[in-house]
Amino acid sequence: MNYFNVPKIDLHCHLDGSVRPQTIIELARLQGLSLPSEDIDEIKTLMVAPETCPNLDEYLSRFELPLSVMQTQEAIERISFEVFEDAAKENVKYLEVRFGPQLHQQQGLTFGQIIDSAVKGMRKAEKRYDIHGNYILSILRTFAKDKINDIIDAGAKHLNDGVVAFDLAGSELPGFCHEFIPYAQYAIEKGYRVTIHAGEQGSGQNVHDAVSLLGAERIGHGIHIKGHEQAYDLVKNQAIALETCPSSNVQTKAVDALSDHPVKAFHKDGVLISINTDNRTVSNTTMTDEVRKVVEEFNLTPEEYFDIYKVSVEHSFASEAVKQHLLSFAP
Repeated sequence: MNYFNVPKIDLHCHLDGSVRPQTIIELARLQGLSLPSEDIDEIKTLMVAPETCPNLDEYLSRFELPLSVMQTQEAIERISFEVFEDAAKENVKYLEVRFGPQLHQQQGLTFGQIIDSAVKGMRKAEKRYDIHGNYILSILRTFAKDKINDIIDAGAKHLNDGVVAFDLAGSELPGFCHEFIPYAQYAIEKGYRVTIHAGEQGSGQNVHDAVSLLGAERIGHGIHIKGHEQAYDLVKNQAIALETCPSSNVQTKAVDALSDHPVKAFHKDGVLISINTDNRTVSNTTMTDEVRKVVEEFNLTPEEYFDIYKVSVEHSFASEAVKQHLLSFAP
């Protein structure tokens, strides 16, 4: 299989974790910000997480530098364009990018300006390349909750026209879903789809809660349903698609090694999975790399790969017209 040329879909990619290191240097200069270094290799060291982090929080620390330059409309638009451009250039046909508008207000941008800028950058890339995309709004679990409905309202302007879903992200504590029921309900009433980061750090119960309490249609990561029978059965029986991110899961010690990743066992047992990057820069990866790693580690046939590709299409938040377009690439 030619991993570079094969059509790919990425449903779980973070904007601030996928910034080009060179862009950080250029934006810092434009904005008059001082960086720890202007040496590209040193900047990469600060942005790319080690092959093995002791925990998720260590991994999340790699987002501080990109976020420092992502506080203007121009910067958000540029980075949005570049993430879609980079994906398109490795034959990713559809990309759902998620980001937390709360993280981009250090210079006073409104949620509307932040979301508008991200969508504008995506649209520029869609015009130039053979790629379609959408944005998912990630609410930070550790932030104050008083602005959540404001973010949902600001994104509603673009709903099903650039913005499609509501997400919860950040450090994962047991039982977090109970605190967010009214916000997920508000998003659903507005017309948002729902995908929730859950089961990345050891708690299968969080996955069960995300589906049963928050109405999640997809789960970010979700690998710890393994060993939690109720969560496993719920995900399997309700056809909830898991957005697996193999390299990231090894880095954050969600699994010890790629060979321990449950992605193939899930697939063989009829649990719906997709293959995704999580963070192109922080995890030093591409969709080409992720597909290659999974196919080679687990000896997937081309037919099995395209089964996963079709699951990604069917469980994407794309329009029916875009889904038909994406299915045309599958044999």
